[in-house]
Amino acid sequence: MDIGRAADFLRGHHRAVLATSRSDGRPQLSPVACAVDDEGRVLISTRETALKTKNLRRRPYASLCVFTNAFFGEWVQVEGDVEIISLPDAMDLLVEYYRRASGEHPDWDDYRAAMVKERRVIVRITITRAGPDVSG
Repeated sequence: MDIGRAADFLRGHHRAVLATSRSDGRPQLSPVACAVDDEGRVLISTRETALKTKNLRRRPYASLCVFTNAFFGEWVQVEGDVEIISLPDAMDLLVEYYRRASGEHPDWDDYRAAMVKERRVIVRITITRAGPDVSG
């Protein structure tokens, strides 16, 4: 599948399962919400203390399976290199992520305070591969 086509699917669908690698190489899966920035990179908000963050700091590569709200039907898998952006640098990206995934927040000051309290980070995935390429 073309990476641009996959990114377009992600712009309209935000429910996903993120796969990272544990220290022993086994997969660790996390349900997440995702968004896509103007450059076609995937944005995910998570906590600095989350296992997925620790896994991605050790091995900055991830796979993401994104599906519709109905779950069954169309889906896309993307994978790629990961950057983790921590606060304070992450704040503008956290706002962008929220807007792209959910629209306007009723109280941006409250949102920003919650992001600091929760020690939020942005996981940003540069898509290097997308699929499926065949169905069967």
